[in-house]
Amino acid sequence: MLTADIPPNQTIYVKNLNEKVKKEELKRSLYALFSQYGRILDVVALKTAKLRGQAWIVFSDVTAASNAVRQMQNFPFYEKPMRIQYAKGKSDCIAKADNTFVPKEKRRKQEEKTENRRDAPQATNGVKTDNNGTPADSYRNGKSNSQEATPPNNILFVQNLTHDTTEDMLQLLFKQFPGFKEVRMIAAKPGIAFVEFDDENQSSTAMQSLQGFKITPQNSMAISYAKK
Repeated sequence: MLTADIPPNQTIYVKNLNEKVKKEELKRSLYALFSQYGRILDVVALKTAKLRGQAWIVFSDVTAASNAVRQMQNFPFYEKPMRIQYAKGKSDCIAKADNTFVPKEKRRKQEEKTENRRDAPQATNGVKTDNNGTPADSYRNGKSNSQEATPPNNILFVQNLTHDTTEDMLQLLFKQFPGFKEVRMIAAKPGIAFVEFDDENQSSTAMQSLQGFKITPQNSMAISYAKK
């Protein structure tokens, strides 16, 4: 299991991120994606040669970090599956809070050493795909009733959203898939949205990846093809 040798803590380490994404966009997207699991204190992403494609996300409590590690493991983010584990080092804001702060330069050297040891491909046989969170295999391997009733097409119908879900939030989730065009929400009907792609193959890929994704711990997205 990826995190077996590292004790749970408030900071998670995310790697295998798309290096072409600009740092500020990456930080905003990670914040929007992971904030469903709890209050985020900081998102750290560096563009130095050895630390590209990586980020550290600091939660306010260990429970939130643990849920994020478990539920977002291998989630496709900008067309690459995220590799997530607990961070070996504390974040500055946590360290300052408990008076164990280490200067950044010293911590950066420690992180670079850690990354060198992690260069080998990571095993994924310990990843959970239970009903508590990841885009579950039970959704990916089967079709919902509405999916069977409606022929595949380029527009997805997304249900079971919270009333405060915004188009921007959904765009962050869906725009990482090729062919994404737009998200449309209906003000008079909160809780649903339509997501359009260039063709049905692209919409199918997005649906399979995001089916069952938890907008909140209580709300899992239900995705089907839109009726035309």
